[in-house]
Amino acid sequence: MRFFLAGIMQGSQLAAVLHNQDYRGRLRSLLMQRFPDCEVYDPLANHGQSLAYDSDTARSVFYQHNRMCREVDVVIAFVPEASMGTAIEMWEAHEHGRALVLTISPLEHNWAIKFCSHAVYADLEAFEAAVRQGEIEKLLAQQLAQAESLWANE
Repeated sequence: MRFFLAGIMQGSQLAAVLHNQDYRGRLRSLLMQRFPDCEVYDPLANHGQSLAYDSDTARSVFYQHNRMCREVDVVIAFVPEASMGTAIEMWEAHEHGRALVLTISPLEHNWAIKFCSHAVYADLEAFEAAVRQGEIEKLLAQQLAQAESLWANE
C-alpha cells in the first residue's frame, strides 16, 4: 500500500518559511506501525531544501507530486489552515478516482476539504484513533470495491 503525506508547508506565509512539520513524522510512525509493509512518501523528506529551489526545479517537483497523488493508494492531507498546494494534491487524487483521500482538518465546511475527502478528521488525535480502530482499512475496502465496480462498467 502506498501513502502520500500531503500537508501544509508554506500555507499563507509571506516569507519563505515553513509551518511546523512535526505532523509528518507522527503520521509516518503511525502508518508504519499499522501497515508495516506500506510505502510512505513524504515530499518534505525528499525535498527539505525546496524553498531554495530555482523555478525550474520547483516547478518540476510541484508537478511530480501532483502526478503522484493520482497513483498512490491513500493521500493523507494535513490541513490545519488553508493550503493551496495540499488542495491541489487532494483534487488530483480525488479526480483520478484511485486514491482514498483522508483529511485531517478543522475546516470541515471548506468546500475543497468537504468535497475532495473520503473522510475528515478534526485533528491528529481523531485520525490516530481511526487508524488504530481499523476505520482506514474499512474505507480502503470500500474505495477498492467502488473502483472495481467502475472498471467493470467501462
